[in-house]
Amino acid sequence: MDGSSGLSPRAAATRQRILDAALAEFAAHGLAGARVDEIAARAGANKRMLYAHFGAKDDLWLTVLERAYAAKRAEERALDVEGLEPAEAMRRLVQFNLRYTAAHPEFVALLNQENIHRAAYLRRSGGVPAMYSPLLEALRGVLARGEAAGAFRRGVDPLQLYITIVGIGHFYCANMHTLSTIFGAGLDAPDALAAREAHCVAVVLGYLRP
Repeated sequence: MDGSSGLSPRAAATRQRILDAALAEFAAHGLAGARVDEIAARAGANKRMLYAHFGAKDDLWLTVLERAYAAKRAEERALDVEGLEPAEAMRRLVQFNLRYTAAHPEFVALLNQENIHRAAYLRRSGGVPAMYSPLLEALRGVLARGEAAGAFRRGVDPLQLYITIVGIGHFYCANMHTLSTIFGAGLDAPDALAAREAHCVAVVLGYLRP
């Protein structure tokens, strides 16, 4: 997925600059609107170098998308939910997903664009689905521990629960500007994000209560 192993330090640095530039360009303009010339200019490279490292624009898009998913999963793994008391594990997972999404609007932009394309590019990735199997297994373990302790209800589907956890944070962040305009509230303010975080935690833990 990375493709940087075996490169010289100079080539690896060029590759990273291209990826950073591509992330900014794709997040701002989407796959269709992004221009290879602009990505190369942002990276201080040229199109020949870009094509040599990544191939066509579609291939670069997939690489950027995979790296965005990998970055989020790396931070999610660091939560070490298997080592936490079940309710605290759920609290951390809910908090993390809201905070991460709020802090990374480029991730929201990439996912929105890929959904417009009906995941046509993500379907080419073997790496991204593989990242999420361990997550669901870890979540299944937390649910089992919570059930055994009498803290969680029985029969919760870890896939449905994870989608809910991600969804209640993602919708808020992806629609923050329209929601703020409709309700006349600055939903991106720190106190508003804290209130949303507390609400999301209460919703998930309330659902899990036996």
